[in-house]
Amino acid sequence: MRESFNALFIIRYSLFMRILGIDPGTSRIGFGVIETAGGLRLLNCGTIEAKEKDLAGKIKNFSGQFSKLLSETNPELAAIEKIYFAKNQKTALAVAQARGVLMSLLIDKKIPIVEYGPTEVKLNVTGYGLADKAAVAKMVAAILKTKINEKYDDAVDAIAIAITAAGNHLLTSRKTDI
Repeated sequence: MRESFNALFIIRYSLFMRILGIDPGTSRIGFGVIETAGGLRLLNCGTIEAKEKDLAGKIKNFSGQFSKLLSETNPELAAIEKIYFAKNQKTALAVAQARGVLMSLLIDKKIPIVEYGPTEVKLNVTGYGLADKAAVAKMVAAILKTKINEKYDDAVDAIAIAITAAGNHLLTSRKTDI
């Protein structure tokens, strides 16, 4: 039987860590920074946007803004969404390229990276792997006991990815400590 995420367990017993959740995209990258210490606390969230038309310009923009975000937030762990199979291969390739740049910057800063698929994140946060965006947003707000005023789903998705990482990190840490 697969161990599943239990939000109440994490909220009560988590180890201290600052986690950056990342939802990569081609025009917008969602991010959410949470801290774990006897509970989960949202420190920062938002989106990094690129208005450039060409992919090279977008990637350059993402790289600069993401580097600044890493310096400002100093995460100890980064959680990034895996690319899932998309109908549009061109879009999937562009997301993969942007994602690669972000991962390279994390590696340069020696920040450990974990990856989660969308279904895994939804399952861990809501208990249902096919949950819609509204259900994810509602559960993220409930877990963090705060209202999230982001206009884009990308930020909420990134927070959900960070929450998943917090839960899985705790489970992994507990297993190795036994």
